[in-house]
Amino acid sequence: MMLIRPPGVYRPQADTRLLVDALNEADVPRRSRVLDICTGTGVVAIQSARARVASVTAVDISRSAVAAAWLNSRLRGLDIELILGDFRKVLHGRSFDVIVTNPPYVPTAVEGPPRGIARCWDAGHDGRSAIDALCRLAPQLLSSTGMLLMVHSAMCGTDTTLTRLRQVGLKTAVVARTSIPFGPVLRRRADWLLARHLIHTGQQHEELVVIRADRP
Repeated sequence: MMLIRPPGVYRPQADTRLLVDALNEADVPRRSRVLDICTGTGVVAIQSARARVASVTAVDISRSAVAAAWLNSRLRGLDIELILGDFRKVLHGRSFDVIVTNPPYVPTAVEGPPRGIARCWDAGHDGRSAIDALCRLAPQLLSSTGMLLMVHSAMCGTDTTLTRLRQVGLKTAVVARTSIPFGPVLRRRADWLLARHLIHTGQQHEELVVIRADRP
């Protein structure tokens, strides 16, 4: 899919494809209200809208990402609601039947909020700052029959995500996996990740997972 992607906006890659495949296999009902958190170029929101669901809402903290998602959706004649802001703050009082998300999940040694393009992937020392927020918010954002699909690296703790979603009352499972070579960011951080026991000696690949959480 050809997409407009301004500087500073996440480039769709293996994690995006894995999430889209999981969404397609989920057989989303057409009446669904879909929310795409951390939409980036809007590619997952676009795939959702093409399924002729009831509505699609996409949110991102980056102005460039929201602009890109708006252009990419409108060029395809798709009506997607775009929201600029932190998903932790801008969705209160709303609920959705399907939530899809490719959040930042790369561990970083940098203190404080990430800046620039690093906002697309940096997520605290354990890579879980966005993931844990999503786990906490999921019960508030999901409808009574809602479903969440989240992709992230196993480096962040697959079992931790499963546990935290179960703790808030959701039924969870890993529905997709793939292994990919380290990209430039992880290669640069390999020594630091090894020192924190987030990877093992000689590791050059990371496992990506898609976790599904449903109302029981």
